[in-house]
Amino acid sequence: MAVTALLSTLVGAAPAMPAASSGPSRASGTPAHSGWHTVWAGSQQRLAQTTLDDQSVRSIARLSQGGNAVRVRIQNEFGTEPLRIGRGTVALSDDGKSAAVRAGTVRPLTFHGRASVTVPVGGDVWSDPVTLTTAPQSDLAVSLHVPGSVRPGEHSAAYRDNYLTEPGSGDHVADTDAAAYTRTVGSTYLVSAVDVRNPRLRGTIVAYGSSVVDGAGSTDCGPGCDGNGDNSRWTDVLARRITEELPARQQLAVANAGINGTHSAAGCPDAPAPVAGLEAGPRLRRDVLALHGVTGVIYFYGTNDLQNGCTSDQIIESYKDVFARLHEAGIAVYVVPSTPRPIYTDQMNRYRWDVGAYVGDEGGCGGECDGVVDFDHAILDPVNPNSINGAYDVGDGIHVNKAGHEAEARTVPLRMLLSSARR
Repeated sequence: MAVTALLSTLVGAAPAMPAASSGPSRASGTPAHSGWHTVWAGSQQRLAQTTLDDQSVRSIARLSQGGNAVRVRIQNEFGTEPLRIGRGTVALSDDGKSAAVRAGTVRPLTFHGRASVTVPVGGDVWSDPVTLTTAPQSDLAVSLHVPGSVRPGEHSAAYRDNYLTEPGSGDHVADTDAAAYTRTVGSTYLVSAVDVRNPRLRGTIVAYGSSVVDGAGSTDCGPGCDGNGDNSRWTDVLARRITEELPARQQLAVANAGINGTHSAAGCPDAPAPVAGLEAGPRLRRDVLALHGVTGVIYFYGTNDLQNGCTSDQIIESYKDVFARLHEAGIAVYVVPSTPRPIYTDQMNRYRWDVGAYVGDEGGCGGECDGVVDFDHAILDPVNPNSINGAYDVGDGIHVNKAGHEAEARTVPLRMLLSSARR
């Protein structure tokens, strides 16, 4: 009997700035009286292979909601030396698929009133608020000049192009045209979150997990189709569903905190070395609790744990630890049970069953989580229950294509998300 069968019965040049996390205080799990909410995220996972050398970086962030002001988070979490930002700007992207920005929307960034900032090793800095009106599904261009030579932190899978000027080309953060931005990169450098000020929002929902959350497969839109930059991850679709299906007074933001290849539990014996330390527990503070206005988390972890040798007991214990920490912060937890993989052994499937039984207990982890999101039912092959439906499979038996991401997003009950929202 597949896990979904059980669940279906239960759910439908300045001086250095202060150290890490300087800037606005966290508002997660509490009434967001300031009106600030994180509306885009790209969790850093390592240092990039590229070294920036007197270059400008322009990253494009698709905002799940809009507001009347923005602020951005710059991280140096994995840095081995201080990160100096000479100058920065934000602007509305011209078309979302190039480095050009809309004339008249370029706004300078400041950090504690200064145009430049030095981010310490292991630290992060939030910019000061910038008055700029944005709408849901706006594409925000964040441009940062790095005057020295440094390896930036990155989120490796942007599923779109971001842009660099040539080494030694200097400061082009205020350029409205794309001429200086001659290089493209599929990662997101330096910037890891964007907030907007919008007191009408009821909260931010953070999607937290590994590659399925991060968006693997979402650019696969069929033969001859290039889906790069289409914002077709299930979290993008969910954000659009919220703006289209919920009333104006019940709007939520969505932020994606997925990282490819990561685990819920630490110590899975076959876990690849590059993901050590990126498990759900160790990165929870910086990638979820440090965001703003967070009222709920959609938690999808466990598939990599099973494949890399963790037992169901290890996975469940890691769930319980993270869920308790989120509840302590006043954040609700909605769990996606592990989806099928044809490479699972019989023992892995037994462990998968155990985890699914725990998640489905009383419709919410026996009271230790707040609800279940049943991706399994949406993407399962009805004939081969250990496999993804062939119409959705990108070919690796693990990840779904653009249509599969759409199907997953449609399984998320919006009313359930609202149950945790700020009143």
